[in-house]
Order: sequence, then C-alpha cells, then structure tokens
Amino acid sequence: MKILIPNAKELNTNLDNLPFQPLSGESRAILNVLQAMSVEDLAKFYQLKVDRTELEADRWLRIAQGQAKLYPAWQLYDGLMYRYMQRRDLSEKEEAYLRETVFITTGFYGAISLFEPIAPHRLDFQGNLKIEQEGLKQFWRSQYDSVVADDDVIVSLLSSEFEAVFSPDVQKRFVKIIFMEDRSGQLKIHSTISKKGRGRMVSEMARQQVQTVEDIKKLTIDDFQYRADLSESHKLVFVRTAEL
Repeated sequence: MKILIPNAKELNTNLDNLPFQPLSGESRAILNVLQAMSVEDLAKFYQLKVDRTELEADRWLRIAQGQAKLYPAWQLYDGLMYRYMQRRDLSEKEEAYLRETVFITTGFYGAISLFEPIAPHRLDFQGNLKIEQEGLKQFWRSQYDSVVADDDVIVSLLSSEFEAVFSPDVQKRFVKIIFMEDRSGQLKIHSTISKKGRGRMVSEMARQQVQTVEDIKKLTIDDFQYRADLSESHKLVFVRTAEL
C-alpha cells in the first residue's frame, strides 16, 4: 500500500535544520531553468509582485549554492492537512509505517518520503514550466509512477492537480477518499473539512497499521464514518452529521 498526499504552500521553518544534501538530477534540471529566469520573468511565472518574488529567487539561489537549510518534508509543510496529522510522539510502528507507506507529491523534489530533507521553496504544477522540452507534469511522470509501481492499493488524498502527474493507467488504480458533511439531509464537500480529514486519516491509518481497503472502511475519523451506499470500488465516501 501507498498513501499519496500533496505538498503545502504554508511552511514552518521554526525547526531544527539538517545539513544540505546534493540534489537529484531531476531537481537540478528544474533549478537550472528557474535560475535562468530574471526576477521579472519569475514574478510572471509565480503571478506574484516583484518584491515577493525576490524572496523566492533568493531561496533558489541558496539551494543552488548549497547553503539552504533543510527540514523533514512533513515538518516543513504546515498547511491545514499537515497540522491535523500526528507529527510528534510517534510509536516505532507508526514511524515505520509512515516511512514506508506515505509519500508527498512535490514539483521540485518529485514524490518523496515524509521524512525526506528538503529546502523551503515554492513550486507547483500550475505554471507553464518547461524542463528539457517537457512540461513539469510530464517531466516527473515516470518517477511518480515508479513510487507506486509495486503496490496493490494506492490511496490518493491528492487534488486533481497532483493526480494528473501520474500516468492514466496509474490514476485508474487510485482509491480516493472523500469527506462529506450531512447538513439537514444535504451532503456537502468543504475544502477545510476535507483537509482536516485527510490529515487525521493518515495518522489513524498509521496508528492502526492499515493495509487494505477493507481496513480503511472500518475507520472512524473525527466522527466521519464510511458510507457504502455513496461509495464505489475506487471511491470511499466518509460522512458525518454537521453541528448546526
């Protein structure tokens, strides 16, 4: 089994940092393209003001010079989903499960372990970035696919942006988790609630050492429970009653 989660824009660098490590060939190729851009071009790519872009340009320069501070990926990323994951006081079994099972999808480092040391940076798959005449999604596709090549169960907690990096054949194998609230008989999907649920789901799967789809169906996550009548073989729907 593999569990796939997206990266996050929010970062927390108030952590103990790790020594710099050499980049992979793929990351180095991306870095070369980004460093060849002027600050103005980078601002257009990011759709940011120039003064904000200068921070990102400085981050890329520090990475290129080997001076960037590194942090464990799932500690550095600090979006809502990550904040709802149990990231401290893990048992040995929980940590081993997370190391083997959960991978973060990124635009700069590829699909990586939660514990992979990475530098603060900003890069997603929404911009038009060409690497060796390929779009960023196509550039990473073979590496992404290789991470899940040997797995019978692939749990996707990804947005469509990150799912689209994987080849269509791999995407067909995804088991997607959907969180919904029942509000007076109306079923609603809410972004904030979904992000919280995904974080809780990862931690609960680690705590219970989940290995099968049937195991997932038995979980209760913050009062969310599996609904067979709303689910399909590759889409598991969890519902809770909203507090009014």
